[in-house]
Amino acid sequence: MSSASTTLAPEQQHWRRNLFVCVLGSFSTIVAMTLLLPFLPLYMQQLGVQEPAAIARWSGAAYGATFLSAALTAPLWGKLADRYGRKLMLIRASLGMAIAMSLIGMATAPWQLVALRLLAGLLGGYASGSTILVAAQTPKEQTGWALGVLSSGIMAGNVAGPLLGGVLPPLIGIRHTFWLTGAVIFLAFLATTFLLKEVPRPAGQRSTPRHSEGDKPINLPVVRLMWLSGMLLIFANMSIEPIITLYIAQFVQGEHAVTVTAGLVMAAAALGSILSAPRLGRLADRIGHGRVLIYALLACALLLIPQAFITAAWQLVLLRFLMGMALGGLLPCVTALIRHHVPQGQVGRMLGYSTSAQYAGQVSGPLFGGFIGGAWGMRPVFLATCVIMALCALLNARVLKKHQAGQTP
Repeated sequence: MSSASTTLAPEQQHWRRNLFVCVLGSFSTIVAMTLLLPFLPLYMQQLGVQEPAAIARWSGAAYGATFLSAALTAPLWGKLADRYGRKLMLIRASLGMAIAMSLIGMATAPWQLVALRLLAGLLGGYASGSTILVAAQTPKEQTGWALGVLSSGIMAGNVAGPLLGGVLPPLIGIRHTFWLTGAVIFLAFLATTFLLKEVPRPAGQRSTPRHSEGDKPINLPVVRLMWLSGMLLIFANMSIEPIITLYIAQFVQGEHAVTVTAGLVMAAAALGSILSAPRLGRLADRIGHGRVLIYALLACALLLIPQAFITAAWQLVLLRFLMGMALGGLLPCVTALIRHHVPQGQVGRMLGYSTSAQYAGQVSGPLFGGFIGGAWGMRPVFLATCVIMALCALLNARVLKKHQAGQTP
């Protein structure tokens, strides 16, 4: 261990401490972004919206606003991270989110809530910034594991956010829930400012040359394929969102039982990803990120087939848990492959585009599932998603094999 630590580059000396700070900061900011989902319609009523259709429209606009602005600005923040420093971008994101969440608790009209959610996405991006920093600073042989740990923290935030959103408002009120969240993110801002370490950049080297690391060029075919793969893995996970409750209602009686089971199905996939991401990341560091990516995509495709033919709700819970375990290895592999196929000075910008692609999957997945489910029924949603994932696996196998002789991660 001591000999390994002495060979680390200066920017890699504190990678374990930085990973810990990034996991905690990403968890808290993702909780903030997803917190309001359970009580959003109630907050809209408090803001003066009473008609059910109007509540639905305003709620959808408010929830999606953050992800829309985050998707549009991710490449910009990635580019600025490359130029001015990744820590600076995390400080900006945590402070911006703390302010935005506190202001959301002071909204007095629905348009203000939508505008502040847009602001939260615009100023935020802590999780994507953490991914850039961890990918850039972690030693190559530890990249998969570190990104897997970070991915688990992000996924845990996606699970804990709605859970806390269901528990806190009855206890302390909706507005105080936002203020408490803002205070927690402010603690993440303090931890980022004082605990996270980054090698200072000389003023004359603020703008990193386009080609560094031995003039290594960007491997665009592989990088673009990773953008597509990142989008499709989120797409596959989200495609059943519009139909899940109706699908479960075929096997479970009672409105309450249907709701609880739907929550279990969604949580099962997230739990599987939380448990598997570090382990699959470690495996990818050992046998190759491309290989794990291809096998995980194939596993997802195969697990989607029995989901279309279940005879009891518990079967769907189990299958989604297994699919979540396969999905857990995908994002760390996608990020690691991008990192290993671009020069150091372009990591932030390329991963920023990857983040935007994943947000596109978050939007297109439910749209696809809703369209297929409405036109041809619910079972074809699983089968159509299976075909897409299988094609993505085959495309990865072809492109990565073609470029294997160039740069092997």
